[in-house]
Amino acid sequence: MGSAQVTAPRTRREPVPGFGARFVAAVSLGSVLNPINSSIIAVALVAIGHAFGAGTDRTTWLVSALYLATAVGQPTMGRLADRLGARRVYLAGTVLVGAGGPLGFLGWSLPALVAARVVIGLGTSAAYPAAMAMVRRRAQRLGTDAPGGVLSALAIAGQVSMAVGPPLGGLLIATGGWRTTFLVNVPLAVAGAAAALAWLPKDEPRDAGVSLRRALDPCGVLLFTAALTALLVFLMRLADPRWWLLVVAVALLGALTAWELRVDAPFIDLRMLAHNRTLTSTYVRYGVTMLVTYCFVYGWTMWLEQGTGRSASESGLLMLPSFAVATAVSAFAARRRVWPALVAGTAALTVGCGTLLLLDHVTPLWALSAVSVVFGVQNGLNIVTNQAAMYAQAPAEQTGAAAGLLRTFMYLGAIASASLIGFAYGARATDAGLHRLAAILTVASLILLVTTVFDRTLRAVGPR
Repeated sequence: MGSAQVTAPRTRREPVPGFGARFVAAVSLGSVLNPINSSIIAVALVAIGHAFGAGTDRTTWLVSALYLATAVGQPTMGRLADRLGARRVYLAGTVLVGAGGPLGFLGWSLPALVAARVVIGLGTSAAYPAAMAMVRRRAQRLGTDAPGGVLSALAIAGQVSMAVGPPLGGLLIATGGWRTTFLVNVPLAVAGAAAALAWLPKDEPRDAGVSLRRALDPCGVLLFTAALTALLVFLMRLADPRWWLLVVAVALLGALTAWELRVDAPFIDLRMLAHNRTLTSTYVRYGVTMLVTYCFVYGWTMWLEQGTGRSASESGLLMLPSFAVATAVSAFAARRRVWPALVAGTAALTVGCGTLLLLDHVTPLWALSAVSVVFGVQNGLNIVTNQAAMYAQAPAEQTGAAAGLLRTFMYLGAIASASLIGFAYGARATDAGLHRLAAILTVASLILLVTTVFDRTLRAVGPR
């Protein structure tokens, strides 16, 4: 399949028929479930570790489990949305989220909490790719481009919820304990389902000729899951690496490649990715960006608690400047051309990582707030623009799967971030551990900045 023409959605101030406030609110509400669950656990890890007598190297499984489930679930749900109906998939996801909340609230052990995070991860994987598929199909039916405001609303909703997760988690822990960070999913899932039922258009009748087996490519999903699991377990023990797991992961990836090139409807369309190199580069760039970003979200908040002695609620509140700035910057970036905004975003990311090298346990509050602001700037610039690039570069008929795969790369970066944090910190976050982490992130950000500056394909992507 060829790539779509490289143009990004335009932003219009006037409302566009068919994309009213209720439609935008409904697709955005479901899209917050995954980012908020990704970040809300950050301030709960220390308390959970104390409750079960577990160190950082074990509690990070709560992070990695959701990322693994999401990395597999996002493209899976995207394929199902493209083939079986986006609204159906969206609603099924809210049911899983609603079930995962009580499971985590009642969790009697760390493995039980990990299982709850897997269920929540699979459920939250549905909303974003389904929403992108609904936006594309609605635009096609209306014979118009997707308004930039709709796409930016999706990005801003995810951005805001990821940033608000830590302060919300801190508030919940202060009032009801860490278990409430799981239970909060119940009202969120109910609200998402109610909005979808009331405001999202019904799917077209399902094509009886499309079986669930054909829509899913079960063998491809299983190989991908097994390969990621082996890689994740290897990365979780970088201080004492088990190299045989890396060999297994590589072998499974080889088997996945061979299988996907044989089947007519592959789980991951490798042929399309090989031909559509602009889309592939967007995936890789986004994955590296989110690797660095999640190292900050989790690594910084853990250091604030363990390295400086702040409470979970105080650490969460220090993310508020990032939340406020990211929201404003995201709205600004949605109206700008992709390449300049991405260059500015990766530059801000590099500066933010460099400032982490200067922090220690006596750094004043104003300096910590300034670091939060810098990371808010890079979040606002990078998330919106990478999403716009993906939407412009992906084949129209594969929008759901392409959006899901974008999130897969996001969570591959997040999986690597959990491993990197465990490697840099060990059993406890200290000043020295933060500086080790910051040095690695600064080098990665510099490489990302250089490659973005010289990526000429992005210069054609701009507002319509």
